[in-house]
Amino acid sequence: MIGRLNHVAIAVLDMEEGLKVYRDALGGIASEKVAQPEHGVSTVFIELPNTKIELLEPLGENSPISKFLERNTQGGIHHICYEVDDILAARDQLVANGARILGDGEPKIGAHGKPVLFLHPKDFLGTLTELEQA
Repeated sequence: MIGRLNHVAIAVLDMEEGLKVYRDALGGIASEKVAQPEHGVSTVFIELPNTKIELLEPLGENSPISKFLERNTQGGIHHICYEVDDILAARDQLVANGARILGDGEPKIGAHGKPVLFLHPKDFLGTLTELEQA
């Protein structure tokens, strides 16, 4: 079921500070900043040879990453994302094995324009996990 690592998402309080690290200090190639109002974040993707880093900045007062940043004031790894060939089949298999899907259990369109689901961190070794349709 699990496919390639699509990205590691890092929550930041300030996108420019995140870019100073990943673009300026480490030499990563950064995408443009994109507001994702339906997800309550702005994103920048840093392209790496084998995957991507997604920088997440809160967008709006009800951003889903605000509580994470209250607990992790320096920012930090928010989630990891794996690709799957069939997101509905993956969801059904995971639910049949007792995993919890966050939200209403139906895929939403993610930052790459593809269906995504988030899996409860308590079911995945304390790690918020995103699945994205390959």
